[in-house]
Amino acid sequence: MNGAFSISDLPQGTFLVNISYVGYASISQNITLTENTVMNFYLDDNPTELHETVITGLSSSGDKNRTPTPIDVVSAKQLQQNASSNIIDAISKMPGVSQVATGPAISKPVIRGLGFNRVVVVDDGIRQEGQQWGDEHGIEIDEFAANTIEILKGPASITYGSDAMAGVVNILPAPSLPDGTVTGNFKNNYQTNNGAMASSLNCAGNLRDITWDARYSHKQAHDYFNRYDGGVFDSRFTQNAGEAMIGVNGSWGYSHLSVSAFHLETGIVEGVRDSATGNFIKQVAVNDSTIADSLVNDNDLHSYQMTTPYQDIRHYKTALNSNFVLGNGMLKTIFGFQQNQRKEFGDVLNPDQYGLYFLLNTFSYDVRYVFPEKNDLQFTAGVNGMQQHSMNKGIEFLVPEYSLFDAGAFVTARKSWKKLDVSGGIRFDIRDEQTMDLYLSANGTAIENPDSTSIHQFTAFHSTFNGFAASLGASYQLPNSFYLKANASRGFRAPNIGELASNGVHEGTIQYMIGDPHLKAENSLQFDFAVGTEQKHLTAEVDVFSNSISNYIFAQKLNSINGGDSIRDGFQTLKFTQGNAILNGGEATIDLHPHPLDWLHFENSFGFVIARQKNVPDSMRYLPFSPAPIYRSEVRTDFDKCGKNLRSVYLKFELEDHFAQNHYYSAFHTETATPAYLLLNAGFGGDVTVNDQVLCSVFFSVNNIADVAYQDHLSRLKYADENYVTGRTGVYNMGRNFSLKLNIPLYIKKTKVN
Repeated sequence: MNGAFSISDLPQGTFLVNISYVGYASISQNITLTENTVMNFYLDDNPTELHETVITGLSSSGDKNRTPTPIDVVSAKQLQQNASSNIIDAISKMPGVSQVATGPAISKPVIRGLGFNRVVVVDDGIRQEGQQWGDEHGIEIDEFAANTIEILKGPASITYGSDAMAGVVNILPAPSLPDGTVTGNFKNNYQTNNGAMASSLNCAGNLRDITWDARYSHKQAHDYFNRYDGGVFDSRFTQNAGEAMIGVNGSWGYSHLSVSAFHLETGIVEGVRDSATGNFIKQVAVNDSTIADSLVNDNDLHSYQMTTPYQDIRHYKTALNSNFVLGNGMLKTIFGFQQNQRKEFGDVLNPDQYGLYFLLNTFSYDVRYVFPEKNDLQFTAGVNGMQQHSMNKGIEFLVPEYSLFDAGAFVTARKSWKKLDVSGGIRFDIRDEQTMDLYLSANGTAIENPDSTSIHQFTAFHSTFNGFAASLGASYQLPNSFYLKANASRGFRAPNIGELASNGVHEGTIQYMIGDPHLKAENSLQFDFAVGTEQKHLTAEVDVFSNSISNYIFAQKLNSINGGDSIRDGFQTLKFTQGNAILNGGEATIDLHPHPLDWLHFENSFGFVIARQKNVPDSMRYLPFSPAPIYRSEVRTDFDKCGKNLRSVYLKFELEDHFAQNHYYSAFHTETATPAYLLLNAGFGGDVTVNDQVLCSVFFSVNNIADVAYQDHLSRLKYADENYVTGRTGVYNMGRNFSLKLNIPLYIKKTKVN
């Protein structure tokens, strides 16, 4: 209350301190600690926008506006105020960020038109590895555990290695509490469209530098609804997640041990309909050997129980994250183990028998040394990588069993002058992938001793890929609160196991996939340029980029000898191929906050990318799964106080204008155009206080107010079966959805300030 603060057990060195308070201009300042230090900070009551502090891709924290690489930050406040169905959905409103979705439970991030294995997702320092090659495989992370999310756009982060060609999504937990504090929270969320019910209980504390954090979350939903399809059968899901961290802090550094378990059961939307009525149908077992089609009824659509087909996904993770102070430098180490179990159930006659079953074990490591800062020069060197082994435990086969070894070494440097910051680095990666032979008998079962009648499902191969990545950029602070940023970066990505060796049906994609073991590694060269300003009444930034990729890998449909779709096992067939691509685009953001009306914000953003292949016919000109341009506009009011018992009250109205996507990969009927659509959203909320202590926080929002029926260009369900009654192809996205969040803080023990 009186502004006093104390931070103890800090090592010697230089640190970036950020001080902020609602309604005041924030301060970011480097301080050098050599002994006990007393510092006073005075905040200006001109509430200009926050100077955001970021860590992604840097050796240490830095001011976002002084970082040459393009980075966006999704704050805890934004995560609370927006309704979402999963953690990737929660960040997809940022300019330049999209999602490839297979229903509400499964989303993959897309950054500036690049997705799948080109985006690395990092959770509390650990690179997420859960069958990342799968297009319809989601991110096995509890959205309730995320406090802040940083999104680095492009291959500028050389500390994350292969697969970070498109960028990095870094999910950060809440910071450790002050010594002598124990708190908790109980979060709840209900969404009307699919009856989603979610809750999460957390307890965290720090007593005598022993810190801990534990959370359990549960979420379940029935099938979602829209105006055209009604209820979308089998889009339901159930999710359970738990995690715990315990660690010790001190002037020598810190060491934190964390464990987590994630379990998701989600239906697989096939979109099969009755030809006479257009209603969804399901398969039912008439007896032990007979299957019949049955019309889906209202009770089916509102059921929370899993029905065939569905996925059962389990992800277990253990990580030891440490930071040791060595003289004036720091040694940072992260060692992690992950196990991913992914099963698909599709046999109505034998519902407990899984078809596909992937079991993936991953050991990862990251060791880096941050050298002592001298003359505003920061220097870091390190190595990181992983060892993987994947096994097929099922009776169906999509990719072979394989082993993967990945290693990389890097150095980064950053030099600061008064107005100029220059940073860059270089990295070398090597990735070794080795697969196993697989023979099947005439009835499709795996055999060890093949004969002349056996089917050679997978042919063993051994491939090694290596390449360099590099980055160099600068930012310059101009007069009158303007700044310039420029960056050039080279990225490298080795083909994944699905691209190299797929040969089978994947229920989740409604496709038969074929890989190519002769694919080459991708290499990219990207240039970024940005100009921005932070004024008393205005915050704005414009970013443009050009990204040239050689050996770009993508999947295209195969045609039969008669000219139609190639059909295998009843599914359309796609094969991975590659070409040379160039992606050009950019993002623009502007926030008007005219003072003295400092409670009013008018925020606007626009993002687009044009992704093309070079030297190909017109039907192959545009890359598949390229997001359409999106313009977003939001009018928001924020009040620090509203009456005696309301704090941090907000009210917002949002418009999302998704442009038509007429730039699509039309060759072999791989993709179709997507019409434009307009969505309206709104929300309000705030903190309820008693005696200046928050009793609870309430967040209410509604998405798609007009209940528009639309298909996102990146939705995989867009290519489900045709409804012969209406003539519409595929399944549509979620309709109008109301969301209510209630957060209750738990005050167990508060720190005392002397």
